[in-house]
Amino acid sequence: MADPRGFLKVRQRETQPRRPVPVRIMDWKEVYEAQEKGVLKAQAGRCMDCGVPFCHQGCPLGNLIPEWNDLVWRDKGEEAMERLHATNNFPEFTGRLCPAPCEASCVLGINQPAVTIKQVEVSIVDQAFENGWVNPLPPARLTGKTVAVVGSGPAGLAVAQQLTRVGHTVAVYERDDKIGGLLRYGIPDFKMEKEHVDRRLEQMKAEGTRFRTGVAVGTDVTWEQLRRRYDAVVVATGATVPRDLPIPGRELEGVHFAMDYLVPANRVVAGETVENQINAAGKHVVILGGGDTGADCLGTAHRHQAASVTTLAIGKQPPAERASHQPWPTFPTLFEVASAHEEGGERTYLASTVEFVGENGKLTGVKVAETEFVDGKRLPKAGTERIIPADLVFLSLGFTGPEPAGITEQVNAEFDGRGNVARDGYYMTNTEGIFVAGDAGRGQSLIVWAIAEGRACAAAVDKFLMGSTILPAPVAPTDRAMAVL
Repeated sequence: MADPRGFLKVRQRETQPRRPVPVRIMDWKEVYEAQEKGVLKAQAGRCMDCGVPFCHQGCPLGNLIPEWNDLVWRDKGEEAMERLHATNNFPEFTGRLCPAPCEASCVLGINQPAVTIKQVEVSIVDQAFENGWVNPLPPARLTGKTVAVVGSGPAGLAVAQQLTRVGHTVAVYERDDKIGGLLRYGIPDFKMEKEHVDRRLEQMKAEGTRFRTGVAVGTDVTWEQLRRRYDAVVVATGATVPRDLPIPGRELEGVHFAMDYLVPANRVVAGETVENQINAAGKHVVILGGGDTGADCLGTAHRHQAASVTTLAIGKQPPAERASHQPWPTFPTLFEVASAHEEGGERTYLASTVEFVGENGKLTGVKVAETEFVDGKRLPKAGTERIIPADLVFLSLGFTGPEPAGITEQVNAEFDGRGNVARDGYYMTNTEGIFVAGDAGRGQSLIVWAIAEGRACAAAVDKFLMGSTILPAPVAPTDRAMAVL
């Protein structure tokens, strides 16, 4: 364990410092700064000898959190990196983007602020890259088996790296011009600069993973062609179909899905030229949806120097502390102040969007009403309507599932009742040899679940190809146990 009396001596939770708001909204660099080493060590030392580390329960990857907290406290950075990578292929991604359900399960969190697990995690891997401790791990031998992974988000990359390391020849297919999926084009640089994706891809290339960009599977190459060419195919395309809001005025110019705003903005930050980019400079912006994607739109609009930004949520404002029906160690729904919220903008709850209003085909405002609950349904309250001026509206209402991309017609893979690619307890679709991992099979979820499913799916694919596997399988897609792997 870490400092036996650390949680008694250091009772204050101290997270990474954020750059000043007036400075950071003038660029696209990451908001967080590196934590001072002494503070980081003291925070890691707050980890307790709690007997049963419930942080394991909170983390889908089963990260060995107490072990690497102890190693950080003892200044054993390289060993901490090894324990971190034992369960997580990409801690530099989760350490920046995961909402940290592990911290919600921290035993110390029962009566003190939880250990800063996420901060320690990202500090370990950043130090490891800086010191050259992260090296390629190519396989000792090749199996002769081939695997195609379709989609290069966190799930697809995790599948690919695991299968490459046990000797299979893996090719990752990505329809965009660069690898990374939403890590590349969905997440703004102020949350994660793309150098973190690039340096991990260099490791994967050195290990032997092959990448095929600019290939849309289903059209440029069919699923049946992949099935014939490879011994196994993994669908890891994510859940990219946005949820729409079909209300009057939806067709007006100025109403966009969130990703239609974020993706071009990321391309411009990367130095690309984007024609007809949606730019919020000097405009009144309304964001519908209070989740992470909405916060990404908010931070991007600030950097575009929007005249105003209003975020509308149809439900009640979450509580600042745990509700009684979400006791420790469950992951509670809490009122979150993300870095983008610190930067400005108005947040309004219990706001039902009734209509988009405009003139001459262009958006001029959003008609909203107070939300009231009738028989368990959220409805606009009559007589409370008002219009919020708006030049741009971004729909950040979540995603309904993966794009069909011809997978049913070409290889008979079925979709379930929730709109996801159907699979059994071992990640395989109803078509033998075709597997699915991450949001494509699970539905919209957390990055930590994507990586966990990628690792587990890799174990299932390896067992399918070889009859047995040494790869770990941290989670199952159903209640069926994965122990047989």
